[in-house]
Amino acid sequence: MDIQTNWKQIRQVVQAAGFSSFHCSIATVNADGTPHVTPIGSLVLDPIEPKGFFVEEYPRQMTANLTRSNRVSILAVNSSKWFWLKSLFKGEFPLPPAVRINGTAGLRREATADEIALWQKKIRPLRRLKGYSLLWKDLKHIRELQFDTIEPVNAGIMSRNAWKKK
Repeated sequence: MDIQTNWKQIRQVVQAAGFSSFHCSIATVNADGTPHVTPIGSLVLDPIEPKGFFVEEYPRQMTANLTRSNRVSILAVNSSKWFWLKSLFKGEFPLPPAVRINGTAGLRREATADEIALWQKKIRPLRRLKGYSLLWKDLKHIRELQFDTIEPVNAGIMSRNAWKKK
């Protein structure tokens, strides 16, 4: 499946996953070869190109892993109960329920003003909550991502039409 051709739909799945579970999972590889999965709630995808970034302040093991190998795999799952109930009722997913996107991570660096603005726009509805300033007030670093492959998540016959062009 071509990532560029399906980028709009990939973004829709990732956005739905973010709304429903507030994060996606980013997998890296530990020094001993075992997988390491980190929940990241700050993924921002480019509207046109298969790339994006995430805010990186808290992860420690993932940061260490990315110094050894910059390969990442992201799993985004739409866990909305309403989405699943409607889909189960109709016997078909209107959008794919999940997606895996693979690529490379750039070096950790200070975010530009535009990148901070994009992230702040995404979380703006939460700005009046106490946890907002505790978690996100002073985020300064990002890691760019460049995606090269997609692995659709197969949910059997219910996902038979989910990846068709809409």
